[in-house]
Amino acid sequence: MLYILYGEDDFSLRQALAEIKEGLGDKELLATNTTILQGQNLTLQQLIITCDTLPFLAPKRLVIVEGLLSRFELQDKEKHAPRPKDSGWQAFGEYINRMSESTVLVLVDGELKRSNPALVELAPLAKVREFKYLKGDRLRDWMQSRAKNLNCNISSPALRLLSELVGSNLGLLALEIDKLCLCAQGRRVEANDVKSLVAYAQETNVFNMVDAILERNASKATRLLHLLEEEGAAPPYLLFMITRQLRMVIQAKDMLQQKHASADMGHGLGITSDYVLQKVREQARTHSIEQLKVIYRKLLDTDISIKTGKIKGDRGELALDLLICELCEEHP
Repeated sequence: MLYILYGEDDFSLRQALAEIKEGLGDKELLATNTTILQGQNLTLQQLIITCDTLPFLAPKRLVIVEGLLSRFELQDKEKHAPRPKDSGWQAFGEYINRMSESTVLVLVDGELKRSNPALVELAPLAKVREFKYLKGDRLRDWMQSRAKNLNCNISSPALRLLSELVGSNLGLLALEIDKLCLCAQGRRVEANDVKSLVAYAQETNVFNMVDAILERNASKATRLLHLLEEEGAAPPYLLFMITRQLRMVIQAKDMLQQKHASADMGHGLGITSDYVLQKVREQARTHSIEQLKVIYRKLLDTDISIKTGKIKGDRGELALDLLICELCEEHP
């Protein structure tokens, strides 16, 4: 039996893989009959030897191959990708037809193009499942279902805010929903709970503070800085978060100049939240690269000041206050 599991939603993909494992009998026996291979440098002969090995004291052998199909992915700047037949895999489909019934082979991969030649050739021989990120109502339904399984209910405003802050990463959403439901202790989770408990809410305040800095709104930036400090965020951590945000904005600025698509920009920056990506794009679009570089250099100077104890007796709070005042002055 051949399975092909691929897509950007790794959380759902891993759940599907776990379901396949559960359907293969005793967990302990299966563990001794499971082999995980990395597909990037794998040869067909190595895979055949593994798949032809008979299971030990169990009815099935599970072979999981990570990243094999992506080897044949057509890249944007390439005229043609290597086809399976060009790299010693021309007999793969033939082997699948005669593979032992005791072997369950699972090919696991990330996002693939529908035109991927290996996917096209193997799909008729396999059970294929693609895992895309959920969006809109489907994402909110999944979140509410997750909460109901924990005997918990989440209000619509809280669901909307949670999806804006965390995005479509179901693994991170699951962790945050579990935490919110545990703290709610039977009552409905509200938007204020999300603001208080979700780590991404703090990151959003950092985005807003960077917005205020770029707009040279010293009072708003200082107020947000002090709010974050009152919530327990240490000055070195806040400086790191501000610097990280500015670095993403500078990278996004470069991508905008090269006319990258929004989806490509999200992948390149490692951002899965539509809200976060929109904020970064707006900041990159409305500010010059010269202005961003000046701010970035001043952030590095403040980092050195805090680490070397330049301001005697200061743990970083005063250094950050002075930084914001300086950054909110007129700059290029």
